[in-house]
Amino acid sequence: MTGPRRYRDVRAATLAASPEVVWRAVLDQVEVLGQPSWYVRMIGCRDRQASGPRPLAAGSVVPGFKVTTADPPTQLVLDGVHRFSVYTLTFRAVATDAGTRLEAHTDATFPGFLGAVYRLLVIDSRFHKLATRSIVTRIRRRVEHATRP
Repeated sequence: MTGPRRYRDVRAATLAASPEVVWRAVLDQVEVLGQPSWYVRMIGCRDRQASGPRPLAAGSVVPGFKVTTADPPTQLVLDGVHRFSVYTLTFRAVATDAGTRLEAHTDATFPGFLGAVYRLLVIDSRFHKLATRSIVTRIRRRVEHATRP
């Protein structure tokens, strides 16, 4: 018998800013993940309320996610669990000649029949790709705002 199918995806952008500026924008954006809160409750997320140290560090919680690794300014790893999925969202900021390459890595499994249905609704519909692209776009806007003269 095989286990649940694994989903992996990477969304990336090169931002004209230092990793430190990108890191602050990632932290600001992650703080508003898990909105709307009714959705986090509806799907039964393990982590439903913000708690723990700020700025985000290992052990911090934002709705839908627990921070497992915070290595400023290069890596932030968020893990989550809900009724239909077990998932990790990892942000990596890599310095380049052009600024910083920001990568948002998703790794998820969808166990059981309901997990397969959820995968169909969220992954196969491309909704997740659009949502992750939107997160990266909002981070880009935060960086652009922070680097304006």
